Amino acid sequence: MTISIIVHGGAKTISEDKIEANNAGCLAAVEAGWKVLKNGGTAPEAVEAAVRVLEADQTFNASMGAVLNNQGEVELDAAIMEGANFGWGGVAAVQGIPHPISVAHKIMGKKPMFLVSHGAERFAKEHGIEMCPKEDLVAEELREEWEEEKEVTDRPNTVGCVALDSQGLLAAGTSTGGLMNQFQGRVGDSAIIGSGLFADNNNGACSTTGDGESIIPVVLAKTAIDFLAGNRHPDEAAQMAIETLKSKVAGEAGCILIDPQGRVGWAHNSSDMACAYMTDSHEKPAVFTKKN
Repeated sequence: MTISIIVHGGAKTISEDKIEANNAGCLAAVEAGWKVLKNGGTAPEAVEAAVRVLEADQTFNASMGAVLNNQGEVELDAAIMEGANFGWGGVAAVQGIPHPISVAHKIMGKKPMFLVSHGAERFAKEHGIEMCPKEDLVAEELREEWEEEKEVTDRPNTVGCVALDSQGLLAAGTSTGGLMNQFQGRVGDSAIIGSGLFADNNNGACSTTGDGESIIPVVLAKTAIDFLAGNRHPDEAAQMAIETLKSKVAGEAGCILIDPQGRVGWAHNSSDMACAYMTDSHEKPAVFTKKN
């Protein structure tokens, strides 16, 4: 059975001076996930490992590089889903958790499956998941941008990963800091199954990124998976999903996919989208900042 992994660092505009950091971050993430898969780990474990790398990198809008809400706070959303039994876990509007993807993974398969704010934070504490003072997640650069009400143009809006393991299990995960100056308590698409992510072993798995208020009504992740029907290549399915979004709502988005054969695909209608992937047929990971 083949193994594959693909990550994204968000659909956005990437300024020239940020290209190297975006490439390096996505490369490090895909290598972390690939190591898990090569050592016989599961797809959800690989997704968590890859997303944790992106969460720890201030280049990306997830945890350590998250933008601030209208109260000057970092609030984080994350979710993970596996495609065998449709197990999933999600958290939203959490503070003081450096790796919300790990909380989502711990929740996966339990009830309740979606925890928000203090409930998610309490769950993390009770299960020994790393926590920190919420102020520790506020990056100084972003604090200054928030205080000066600067428009943030090269900060992505979600990070994500999709993986296929040696047992044929597919998984997808997303993590985000939301929108700069968003209303306190806003929840976007990232932690919503069907919109921010979806996984089905029979069809494929997807993680999305972009304008959450546009992604949610078109159920972008599930839409992309549906387009994989008839053995359609993930690249084509991803592009069709983005075209569907463009035809129905205004907004920018991107998505990454893997099908049960291990083929990868991605598409976006934003200026750029940081992305990296690795499969059995590649000698080394491929890294991009836009789809040519």
